Amino acid sequence: MKSRVIVQPDEDGAFVAECPTLPGCISQGATPQEALTNIQDAIRGYLTSLKQHGEWV
Repeated sequence: MKSRVIVQPDEDGAFVAECPTLPGCISQGATPQEALTNIQDAIRGYLTSLKQHGEWV
């Protein structure tokens, strides 16, 4: 599954990654690459939660 991810710097110098198609699925990292790695983990967890609650098949 492919999802759009937006990575933006925040005011503290870190980077925030967000997946707009999954509301509330947000992560961060010290670098853009770290933020992308972290959001991949967050997306997997988000989808696992949806499956466990019967909201996604």
